[in-house]
Amino acid sequence: MENKKAETNEMKYLIVGLGNIGPEYHETRHNIGFRGLDYVAGATGADVKRLKHMALTGRATIASHSVLLMKPQTFMNLSGNCIAPVVKYRNATPSDLIVVSDDID
Repeated sequence: MENKKAETNEMKYLIVGLGNIGPEYHETRHNIGFRGLDYVAGATGADVKRLKHMALTGRATIASHSVLLMKPQTFMNLSGNCIAPVVKYRNATPSDLIVVSDDID
């Protein structure tokens, strides 16, 4: 159990870029979350290509914090199906989760 706790505490933030899968959505505003996450990945040298938890994932370091980057491979309206289990597994709080989307809240 200690190994799992140490692994979960190592990651400070979870950054999720929301979008829709498929080439027909590639250049639409609905994929601004994917594009924003790609920008963060490029700026940090992260590779977001590992398929895990129904998402493309990668690790980055931002301001000396370990960050998990996620691009759900579900449609945007179903993205909670892959995000919620990761948040639970990592014992993340709402302040640990950053969501990039095409909506203003």
